[in-house]
Amino acid sequence: MEEFLEINRKAWAHQVETGNRWTRPVDSGETERARRGDWRILLTPERPVPRTWFPESLVGVDILCLASGGGQQGPILAAAGGNVTVFDYSPEQLEADRMVAERDGLEIATIRGDMRDLSAFEDGRFHLIVHPASNGFIDDVNPVWREAFRVLRPGGSLLSGFANPLVYIFDLRALERGELVVRHRIPYSDLDDLPEEELRELVLDRGDPVCFGHTLEDQVGGQLRAGFLLAGFYEDVGEEVVDDYIKSFIATRAVKPGCR
Repeated sequence: MEEFLEINRKAWAHQVETGNRWTRPVDSGETERARRGDWRILLTPERPVPRTWFPESLVGVDILCLASGGGQQGPILAAAGGNVTVFDYSPEQLEADRMVAERDGLEIATIRGDMRDLSAFEDGRFHLIVHPASNGFIDDVNPVWREAFRVLRPGGSLLSGFANPLVYIFDLRALERGELVVRHRIPYSDLDDLPEEELRELVLDRGDPVCFGHTLEDQVGGQLRAGFLLAGFYEDVGEEVVDDYIKSFIATRAVKPGCR
C-alpha cells in the first residue's frame, strides 16, 4: 500500500465529507464568547483542558496548533487573543480553519506539513503548543516531542492528548460488537498487525485512517527524553467499550525548562 501519510490524508478528506466530530468547525457564537473570555478547548473527546494549563491571558501569546486542523482549537485560541498558527497534514482540515477565520474576522496562519517535521519554524518560535489526540496516525511519536521541544521557548508548554495504548490490544471487529477480545501487542500498527485483507477493508472500503498504538514509554517517557518536565496529567473517556473499565484517553501538560 502507498505510504501511510498519503493514505491518512485521503482518509481525513473522507472524514470531513462524512462529518467526523473532529472535522466540524466551531460556530460564530463560540468565537464570540471566546473574545469575551469565555472559552474552552479539547485535547481529548470530552474533558476540557484546565484553564490553569494556559497563561492567564492569551493576548500576544504565540501558539502552535499541532496536527490540530478542523476549525476547532485554532479559532477559539485566536479569538481569545492568541497569535495562532495551525499546522496539519490535511488540506481539508486546514481549509476549515481558514473558513472560520474569514467568517469571524480572525487572524490564523495555516501551514500544511508532517507533525514529525517542524523545520518550517525556527528554534523557540512559540510560547504554547496545543496538540490534540492525533499522534495515533503516525508511526513514531518521538520526533514530535523533539521538534515540539525545539520550537518552544524556555518556559513554554506543550499540551497533548493521546489514546491510552490499551485500546489497541483488542480485536477491532469484536470491539465494534461490544466485545473485548485481546488480540494485539503494544506497540501496535495497522500496517504490521492486521492481515492485508482486513487492512484494505478498513482503509479502502471504510475510508478509515491507518492507526498506530504507541507505548506509554514513548508517549509520556518520550516527552521526558526530549527534555520536558511533566506538569499536568488527566484521563478522559472516549467512545470505546473499554471506557467501562478504564479511561481510554490521556492528556499531559509538559513544560520546557527555563524562563520566558
